[in-house]
Amino acid sequence: MPYLLPFTVTYCIGYWLEKGLVMVSDSRTNAGVDYISSYSKMHVFQPSSDRLFVLLAAGNLATTQAVISWIRRDLDRPAEAFVAGVRDLRSCDYLFEAAAYIGRVSVAVQQENAAALQQAGASAGASFILGGQIAGEAHGLYLVYPQGNAIMATRETPYLQIGETKYGKPPLDNVGHTNLSLEDAARLCLISEVLTQRSNLTVGPPFELAILPADALALAHQLTLGAEAPELAAMVETWSDAQREALHRLPSFPWEQASSG
Repeated sequence: MPYLLPFTVTYCIGYWLEKGLVMVSDSRTNAGVDYISSYSKMHVFQPSSDRLFVLLAAGNLATTQAVISWIRRDLDRPAEAFVAGVRDLRSCDYLFEAAAYIGRVSVAVQQENAAALQQAGASAGASFILGGQIAGEAHGLYLVYPQGNAIMATRETPYLQIGETKYGKPPLDNVGHTNLSLEDAARLCLISEVLTQRSNLTVGPPFELAILPADALALAHQLTLGAEAPELAAMVETWSDAQREALHRLPSFPWEQASSG
């Protein structure tokens, strides 16, 4: 049997709104039922006052940690290293360039360990959601695939997910839109996380939340909600009550109408 390596199976959401960005992640990591732990999957980088990045990570835990370490190491290099061709989050003029940089780092980390992991029957794959803004450019959101390429959130497709995505999609599709307030979008993303947790044990708290208003170049709010947080219990109760009420308001079948008449 191949050795199971810790995987941030996880569920992360990035939501693009007219007023800014909402980023939410869980913290569960597992390598089977005998190894479940918590690691933060949300990483904030502000290498200078004119730019802010929030990075969410899913996939092989060793890969995601190595990518974060690589990014931090590059930021620790002297700025003069740009002349020698070393690129990092400080030298990007556009957010898509930052997404491409993260993709290159991720591919390099995966390639370094691919042979050994393949022998163990494991994958080095990792994916990321990058949200942020560089002064002079609009705020944006990108999903970086394990292959290093990236796609951008748009007004037509405003949210991006990585990890265990299917259980949390219905509220995002049915209720979400780009003109939500940042707080309503944050609540929507959190209920998406909670519903996913109830359907899949690979996702779990603490849940981390970051709110990035457009053009602020700073986090407005950052919050961590543990398993016992009263806010989560209240959200589940309120959402469940609303669903039960909606069920009773659905149209009756023809035979129900006849019997009531």
